Amino acid sequence: MPQTDALFDLPEHRATLPPAPDGWPKQPVAKILLEAPVLHLDRHFDYLIPKELDAAAQPGVRVKVRFGHQQLFGWLIRRTDTIETAARLTTIKTVVSALPVLEAKVFELAQQIAQHYGSITADVLRVVVPRRVAGVEREIAEQIADHSIPAPPPIPEAKEAPLTDSGAPDFRWDLLDGAEQLFTPEHHGHYALTLPSAHGSWDAMGVLADAAHRLAASQQNTLIVVPDHKHLSRLQRHLEDRIGSRAFVMLSGEQGNTARYRSFLKILTGQHRVVIGTRSAIWAPLEHIDAIVVWEPTSEHLIEPRTPYFHVHTVARFRASQHGARLVLASTSRALEIQHLVANGQLQQIGADRPTRKALAPRVVATADSFHAERDPLAQIARIPHLAHQTAREALDGKHGRPGPVLVQVARAGFIPGLFCTNCGESARCRHCTGPLGFTDRFAVERHEATCRWCGIKERHFACTNCGGRQLRAGARGVRRTADELGRAFPMTPVMSSSADHMLVTVGEQPAIVIATPGAEPVATDGYAAALLLDGDAQLQREGLNVPEQVLGHWMRAATLVRPSTQGGTVVVTAEYDDAVAALVQMNPIAWATRQLAQRQQLGLPPAMRVAELIGPSHEVQKTIRNTPLPYQSEESPWIGPVPVDEATHRALLFFPDHVAEQVVGALKTTRAQLSARGETTSVRLRIDPTDVL
Repeated sequence: MPQTDALFDLPEHRATLPPAPDGWPKQPVAKILLEAPVLHLDRHFDYLIPKELDAAAQPGVRVKVRFGHQQLFGWLIRRTDTIETAARLTTIKTVVSALPVLEAKVFELAQQIAQHYGSITADVLRVVVPRRVAGVEREIAEQIADHSIPAPPPIPEAKEAPLTDSGAPDFRWDLLDGAEQLFTPEHHGHYALTLPSAHGSWDAMGVLADAAHRLAASQQNTLIVVPDHKHLSRLQRHLEDRIGSRAFVMLSGEQGNTARYRSFLKILTGQHRVVIGTRSAIWAPLEHIDAIVVWEPTSEHLIEPRTPYFHVHTVARFRASQHGARLVLASTSRALEIQHLVANGQLQQIGADRPTRKALAPRVVATADSFHAERDPLAQIARIPHLAHQTAREALDGKHGRPGPVLVQVARAGFIPGLFCTNCGESARCRHCTGPLGFTDRFAVERHEATCRWCGIKERHFACTNCGGRQLRAGARGVRRTADELGRAFPMTPVMSSSADHMLVTVGEQPAIVIATPGAEPVATDGYAAALLLDGDAQLQREGLNVPEQVLGHWMRAATLVRPSTQGGTVVVTAEYDDAVAALVQMNPIAWATRQLAQRQQLGLPPAMRVAELIGPSHEVQKTIRNTPLPYQSEESPWIGPVPVDEATHRALLFFPDHVAEQVVGALKTTRAQLSARGETTSVRLRIDPTDVL
């Protein structure tokens, strides 16, 4: 096997170039990063470049090489005259890509992210470069050879939108304190932006499109990342209306391999100033970036689900610093991670002043406050209290303003997705796969026919595994059950539903009831006349440190889609009155995040503290802990665990302050690489700052 001195402490000795019949080209030594998911191979290996591959073997191309008895793919990082190994070198077998698709700055960023998350660069690069499509690559290569790569189209100056007579302030950038710096060339501030409204002229995707238009008109490059296809399609339409479909490029996993790779190469060859996309678009190979915008930066959709489990907003901060670009992390709420960065001075806060926020806010009513609780004693137990019914009826009839659609936010999809034993309260489970049982529709309830949500097998003779009981009671009601109930309560009103399996992007201004799960709320053309936020207690009672933050974020996204109170807009929330409900009533998520962050700092909990998670077989996790030297002393073990996750897997957590994060993560990476090289651990997984373990 070549270059085994990488694994052993061999004497310092350098190989020389072997003789070649035709000689060697200039800088014949290639530094290759292998595409191998092995920790101790996360380094550059030396290979020789034969003369026939001299022109093709350029930094950034994908190659195929022999490593031991295997043929592996890798990336040519750079060429040099220096050999840094005593091993006998072999030559590169094939240059796979016709173009250098790994841009130098992107590779440097990938190394930084791998180090930040204790991973290997090859795992990051798997996300960075889309799957190759040879035909598209040849097409672009021919354009480069013919010097026919089109330049970015000119973008006209943005025009001010005409004012409306809605009674609420129309969107203008000067209504956001500090926003004027976002368009200043050479400025490189990092900002947290909270929009007080998200419909009409304040439609979030319209605001982002306007920012991209203004930046492109002044020949500045912009990268915008949104969490999902629903937001991306809306942003796409707004940009088409402003600058035309040829003036920007989209990069998303929804495109398919061919379209995605073509978009990637167009960005690489500098054909567009505006790039938009979902999670992987943060790696778009723009040569220079002036502004990066991330919408809903802490969304679960913006966390890479595979190793190294990076967060897009973290990559965005590294990339903005690398390019000297402005960074905007924008939302309608305020996540604690973002507030922590604001408190540390890493982000500056920009947003609307209090009078503007008040003018744009709907009237928010909590059914649990003392006034409404006294008037409706059953409000605490009714899923849809009288106040919610009354608010929906008045909004549909236009009693306090223009008639319009009513948004109803529910916690779950399905009809009755969760069932419990009436006797003991145990969750009803499938006899075949232990999956959760639920009722799929009203007829299933009448037939007493539950269906497993995992395997789909129907259960007609339920028997509780805990007490033997045969009666079922409903848990949370889903979208379809709510639609059934409201359809009977409002028989002449259209009822629409939106959830992950059938998502609506927009709805019209006609009166209708729109039932949606969190994150699937469509935008109403003229804003919603009212919103009913149901199942609040069920959502807040879920286990998890970040549950209140997530629920408040869902509520704020729904509330900002409602018209201002001056136009009759009303939001009704059905939940016990606590801090999160109070923040919604006041429409002030920043104050709530500030208080919550102070409590987390006192308790030493994330995001005030960083977290490392080791997960794998118990003995391998324990061995990794024993062999990892930490950069600080502690009388007791700072590790929590290992504790069992399931029969084969255990988890251990480590909390550590930010000022030692680089040393802690580096020590964990080094230990795992050493144990991997010795074959002592193979399946321990490391996650840094996971959001789902507490």
